[in-house]
Amino acid sequence: MKSRIQKPSTPIAGVALLTLSALATVAHASEQTRASKQESVGVVSGLAIGAAAGGPLGAILGAAAGGWLGDRYYRQTVAREALAAGLDASEAERSRLAREIAGLNGSLVRMQSHSERLDQALDRAHELTLDVSFRTADATLSDETIERLRHVGGLVAALPDAVVRVDGFADPRGSEEFNAELSRRRANAVAEVLMGAGVPLERLQVEAHGESASKSTDGDLDGYAFDRRVTVRIERGSTGQVARNH
Repeated sequence: MKSRIQKPSTPIAGVALLTLSALATVAHASEQTRASKQESVGVVSGLAIGAAAGGPLGAILGAAAGGWLGDRYYRQTVAREALAAGLDASEAERSRLAREIAGLNGSLVRMQSHSERLDQALDRAHELTLDVSFRTADATLSDETIERLRHVGGLVAALPDAVVRVDGFADPRGSEEFNAELSRRRANAVAEVLMGAGVPLERLQVEAHGESASKSTDGDLDGYAFDRRVTVRIERGSTGQVARNH
């Protein structure tokens, strides 16, 4: 008697076809992005679960569910990695802010110490004077001078009963009108830096004297250099006014 080869039943054939399809999907997935790989893993897992649970129909439904699980796993992985990176960035930012705060605290301590010394010096001398020199026919301040004036302004701002007199001068070359305006510009340039450093306007007294205070003889270039100045006087008091020609 010849043995007959039986055709596989439809359910078994369906499982075989789906298994081959799943293998093809895995082979193709190796060439895809990370997201596609995660989804393909979910498809294979879904096929295995679905086939065991309910034959061909179960395999199809399992494949759909597996794809969803794989995609969800990928998204959660990306979110977790982003959160970890964010935590690292936050930690670095906290460290940076802590360093800045420590630096500011140190600066405040030094500023307070300098202000206390300035206060003591005013008690002894009643007045402190600083001269700022200028080039011929010029009212601009150098970066070094601006930095020095900012430091002085910060110290004065910390002393509530200290006021500043700012007096501008010019050498006698040129007309009286020109020199009066030039000395006013020089005085205002210094006053603006002091105000920017925290000295209130009401604690500033600014005056422009032009060439009236010059003691230089005609042609005395060295004497002219001393005339081109702004004198800053720090003293006790409570008066202030805007710049004016004297």
